[in-house]
Order: sequence, then structure tokens, then C-alpha cells
Amino acid sequence: MKLATIRVNGTTRAVRVDEDKAVDLGESDLVAFLRHSDWATRAAAADGETYEGALDYAPLVVAPEKVVCVGLNYRTHILEMGRELPSHPTLFSKYARALVGAYDEVTLPASATQMDWEAELGVVIGAEVRHADTEQARAAIAGYTVLNDVTARDWQYRTTQWDQGKTFEATTPIGPWLVTADDPAVSAQGLSLTCEVDGDTVQKADTGDLVFDPAALVAYLSEIITLVPGDVIATGTPGGVGHARKPARYLQDGSLLVTRIEGIGETRNTCRRETR
Repeated sequence: MKLATIRVNGTTRAVRVDEDKAVDLGESDLVAFLRHSDWATRAAAADGETYEGALDYAPLVVAPEKVVCVGLNYRTHILEMGRELPSHPTLFSKYARALVGAYDEVTLPASATQMDWEAELGVVIGAEVRHADTEQARAAIAGYTVLNDVTARDWQYRTTQWDQGKTFEATTPIGPWLVTADDPAVSAQGLSLTCEVDGDTVQKADTGDLVFDPAALVAYLSEIITLVPGDVIATGTPGGVGHARKPARYLQDGSLLVTRIEGIGETRNTCRRETR
């Protein structure tokens, strides 16, 4: 199944996205819907109001309690940089106001000049989980989505702590929907992940190359804090980021950023420089 949050008449609604329509799930957004312990059964059986035609996708999770991001998590990229594989995940956080919808504009902050792309597989939590083993962690995953951790490199590297470069407002597209973990489309060991900037393919990888896979990340994080429905884990990006190029390449006003994951979908965002 595909589940999403869409904008309707000045508000938002959680929906199941079918081939030719979207079906209302009876909640204002996907986070609220996932708080029902039987959300999967409810979603499959939903027969509420329907929405047809082009849908206006809001950020998949409008107000998640947590967005946890992972760095340095693609095996091939780490090795090609001459680094050793990490023994523990590198973690940082993102605030909800950083998120935008799958087709919304991405803001390039007026105070940042080095805005970079980072295509990522997003994991959405569907059940409260704490101190999980691998199987419990896997069972707590509602599904997967597309995310791009657009990063202000000139702010990220001001200090050894990355957060300030990672969570500028309206910079992180997520969506358009969640594909549930039981869907055959996402059951493969690895899914092709790509990022395009103005028609150029700048990143290409396979999610099977993750050092720490989604279940391992959920288990690890659940040792630190309780994960709850609607929480998002951004699993890391592969090689090909603009900051590492020679010369470096960054997103510009008007750049078209397309992030695509096999079996899930794509986000397609025009970048616009902030005006004050």
C-alpha cells in the first residue's frame, strides 16, 4: 500500500493512494493515522471520501516527534574515500520545519552559499519500540519513502557538530508517499537510488550497500530513546555529493532536484533562493 498526507481545502488529510484515486483514512495526517495500533488493517479496509485528479502532497509526516539522520552509511562510498567502515552509526537530527512536500519548492537560504544534495532512503516508524532486537525493530517499520537531506555545507562545517547545516527551514523534501514494508515493491535486498540535478545524474547507488540497514538502525536508536509512530530515520547518502566534486557544485536558484528510489517513487523539487 501507499499512504500519504495531502493538502485539501486549506487543511491536510491522511490518505491511501490507489491507482486512480486517494481514499481518506479518517485522520488529518499520516502521523496521527499511524498512532492507531491497527493502522495497517484500517488502511487496507478504508472506503471513505475519495480524491481524484492531481494530488497536492504535503510533507509525508507533517509533525513527527523525531527525524533522525545517519551519516557515512554506504559501504562503497566509505571505502572509496579510504576510510574504515564504522562500528556504530553516525547520528544527527533534523527539525520538522525542515521538511517540505514531494513537489514543493526547496528553499536555498539567503545566508548559505553551499547548498548540496543528499539522496536518501527514508524509514517511517509504525509502532512504539524500545530496546528492540532485530526482529522487533523490523516489525516496527511502517514503510519506506524518498528523502533528500539538502545540506548547507558552509554551515555544517562551521563546527564539528553538523546539525546547523542540516536543518534549515523548508530544505528537505520527503514523500510523496510511504510504501508499506509488506509491499513486494520494497521487499528486495537492495533498491536503486538516484539523484538528478538539472537533468544530470549526480548520485546512483543501491540500498543493499548500506552498512547499517533499516532494522539495525531502528534497533540501535531504540536503545537510546523510544521510537514512536511517525518518526523518520534518514538512512544516509551515497557518493556523488556536490561538495566532494572538483570543482565543487551546489544547488542554484531554479535548479531542479529529482530524487528517485526504485519501487517507491520520486520527489521533484525546484530550488528557490530565499528573499528577505
